This record gives sequence, C-alpha cells and structure tokens, in this order.
Amino acid sequence: MRKTLIAVTLLVAGMATGSLVAPWTKPVIADDDDVKKITLRDDCDPTDPLWNPTGGCKLEKGDVNFMEFNGELSSPLSLSVIGHQAWRIDPSYRKVEADETLRVRNAGGRTHTFTEVKNFGGGRVPPLNMGLIMAEECKTATNIPAGTSMQVSGLSVGNHRFQCCIHPWMRAIVKVKAEDDDHDEDH
Repeated sequence: MRKTLIAVTLLVAGMATGSLVAPWTKPVIADDDDVKKITLRDDCDPTDPLWNPTGGCKLEKGDVNFMEFNGELSSPLSLSVIGHQAWRIDPSYRKVEADETLRVRNAGGRTHTFTEVKNFGGGRVPPLNMGLIMAEECKTATNIPAGTSMQVSGLSVGNHRFQCCIHPWMRAIVKVKAEDDDHDEDH
C-alpha cells in the first residue's frame, strides 16, 4: 500500500513538473527508485566515420571504433557470434513483481531493440548473426534510438527472454515474480 501511495504521489508530482519521459510510452518518473530499470549500452566512438553508413554514433564520448567492433564479433573457439562486450544489456538478469513496470533506456550511441523472444537467436542484421538463426520475433522488432526509452509491463509470472534484434549477443532475462513472493530484492 505504501509503495502504491508513493508511486501515485510521484506520478502526480512528475505530471505537474513535466519530468516524465518518452511521450509515446506510458508515463515513467525518470528518478523514481521504485521503477525497475534496464539499460542498453554500447561504447561506439563518435569520431570514427566508419559508423556513418550504419547510422553513426550518437555518444559524446566513446572508445570503440568500427574496426575494433568487427574484430570482436567472432572467435576461432566458437561457431557463433561472440559480439563486442561494450554492447550489452545492463543488468542481464532482472527480477520484477507481476505488477511492476520496467523502464528500458538506450544509453548507447547506436540504435538497439529490447525484444521479447521465445528463444534467443540471431537478429535482423545477417552479418551480425554469424551462426545464429534469426529469432522469429526480430522480424517485427521496434527500434529504440540512442537516448530514448520505452516501457515493458504486463508480463506474466515466469522467465521472459529479451534480446537486441540488431546485436543478438545483447540478451537479458526478466524474471517476473508473483506479488506475494517475498524472496530477495534486486541488488
């Protein structure tokens, strides 16, 4: 009850001050500690012109040039894509309660998706799949441009797999618990 009252108070305060984000999604309080968050990250180098043909890099500062990114896509020890570790979902495992909303923010400089898939697989950019079969859900995935946010809510109890359908090694599991499940809180 107290969490709900705080959330409603923060929502009304956010509406009054205009501090809500992503106008095409449901309102989210940007600084609300009760809102569960997931961040899509990359570290592209905005000074590298080789990023330009594929959308550029919107970061102010980044350290990974296009050649380094491509050099880390594979390994002689794997038949599948490995991917550059600066391209990631943080955290890659998140617990939420059934009634909670998850805020997903793209803090990287490249476009990403946060797409629920039945099974992890490849994405919609064939050169980045390397040995992976495209996940069916990636055909209709929605882009999340750099600097924007989206929300995920209404998930059923259980594990939900999410991946970026552009960079398929970017993966996360969202575990939805029943409201009365009193197990450990997130770290």
